[in-house]
Amino acid sequence: MEIMIPNRLSTLGHPQRLAVFRLLMRRYPDRVPATELAQALALKPNTLSTYVNALMQSGLVSQERVGTSLRYAIKMDAARETIDYLLHDCCRGRPEICAPNSHSSSTGGSSMTARKFNVLFICTGNSARSIFAESILRDLAGDRFVAFSAGTKPRSELNPFALDVLKQKGHDVAVLRAKNISEFQGPDAPHLDFVFTVCDQAANEECPAWQGQTISAHWGLSDPVKVEGTDAEKSLAFHQTYGALRNRMVGFAALPLTSLDRISLQKAVDDIGQSKPEG
Repeated sequence: MEIMIPNRLSTLGHPQRLAVFRLLMRRYPDRVPATELAQALALKPNTLSTYVNALMQSGLVSQERVGTSLRYAIKMDAARETIDYLLHDCCRGRPEICAPNSHSSSTGGSSMTARKFNVLFICTGNSARSIFAESILRDLAGDRFVAFSAGTKPRSELNPFALDVLKQKGHDVAVLRAKNISEFQGPDAPHLDFVFTVCDQAANEECPAWQGQTISAHWGLSDPVKVEGTDAEKSLAFHQTYGALRNRMVGFAALPLTSLDRISLQKAVDDIGQSKPEG
């Protein structure tokens, strides 16, 4: 293992290889298509291939072929192994110098305290999927969660099909508006306990790391806005997306947040994001 560490560090020392690694870390445990990686990072296919091959040779990334598509994912055991080696080697006998700034449960051993939890849902336009998620969680478990949503490039108006679905389901749409993610990143922003991306494009974008002990996960779903056809076909796509998000929200709201340690809680929200939409 120690022989591999210098090779891994050297591989990650290249800015664009590091960018690939970081994007795959944000998308973990997803397997991301090569075409999506190349588009997100503005890389030519052959250039991306060179970078991921180096990451694979160092043991940090795995590859899987699905039909004609190559997909890549982080090998989390190797990533943890590398980070653990650095911490144990550099901080041997002096763990206090390597402790994170927040001294509350960085090891994952403790659970969250009982209170209302702030949850942010992010997509690109903040006009449909993230708005669905915000509305569903607010009405499903508003006594335990404060739900927000935002977009990395929010549209000026909410999608009319999304609003129709929310009205049909009995949600109050008067409280909804498209918001930029920057509203949740300043010094006056609410502390966020959970951050979920609900579209791949938002998850692929480079955003500042969330401060504190925020737990994040990717709950990507296909964009119903892109469905073409009749109004009935478009409406069906929005209803299906709503249903998929509601199922995930029911699972999330049922988690025993105050009794799970942080590692178990992170795995639980990752597993929810891997659940397949019905239908």
